[in-house]
Amino acid sequence: MQVFAPEAVSRKEAAKSAAFYDVDGTLVRTNVVHAFAYYAANRGRLLESALRLSAVVAGIPLFWAADQVSRRLFNELFYRQYQGISRDRLIALSEELFEEVLKPAIFPGAEEMVERCRRTGARQVLVTGAIDLTILPLARHFGMDDVIANELEFVDNVATGRIKKPLLAGGTKAAAVRDYCAKNGLDLSTCWGFCDSYADFPLLAVVGRPVAVNPDFRLRAMARAHDWPVVELR
Repeated sequence: MQVFAPEAVSRKEAAKSAAFYDVDGTLVRTNVVHAFAYYAANRGRLLESALRLSAVVAGIPLFWAADQVSRRLFNELFYRQYQGISRDRLIALSEELFEEVLKPAIFPGAEEMVERCRRTGARQVLVTGAIDLTILPLARHFGMDDVIANELEFVDNVATGRIKKPLLAGGTKAAAVRDYCAKNGLDLSTCWGFCDSYADFPLLAVVGRPVAVNPDFRLRAMARAHDWPVVELR
C-alpha cells in the first residue's frame, strides 16, 4: 500500500477544485456485479431470487465480453437485470449492501487517501457507473460532497431495466465531470481524478491532477507515459 500525498494548493485554488473518484477497483474491491448479486439474493421471494441470481451467473461470460468491447455496452446489458425490482426494495437493501459487501471491500488506505485530498479544501465527488441508490451509503461513509452516478428508470416505482440518459461509462464520465465543473464554477485544471481502469482514461485526461489508483496494465502504461502519480492500495 502506498500513501497518497497531494500537492499543496492555495485557498483560492481549493475553492475552485474538486477530487473525482471512481469507485470499483479504486476505492473498493467490488464491482457492479457484486452489488446486483446481493440484491438478487435478498430480493424476498426465494425462488425468484435464486432464478435472478442464476441468470446473473450465467450471463457473466456475456458481460465480460461486452466489457471488452465497450463499458457502455456492458452497462446497458447488465442493468437490464434490474427490471422488475421496486425502488423501495433497492433503497431498503442499500444500507445492508454497504455493511455486508462494500464496507468490508474498502481498500486499506482508501479512506486516508480521500482524507488527505479533502484537507486541501477540494470538493469530494464520486463518479461511478454504479446506480446512485446503491452507492449513497458508501458516499456518506467517505464524507463525499456529491455523487455522479447512473440512475435507473422507474415506472410506478418499479425498475424498467433502463438507465436514464446520459449513461455514465468511459468517455461520458469525462463529459459529466466537465459539466459538473461548469455548473459549480470549478476549474478543471486544478481538479484531481482517481481511477483504476484504462476505460476511465478520458476522465483522467480531462483533469489537471490525474492519479492512477490500482491501475490495470494499460492505464499503468499510460500513467508512466504521461508521468502521472500511481498509487497502489491493494
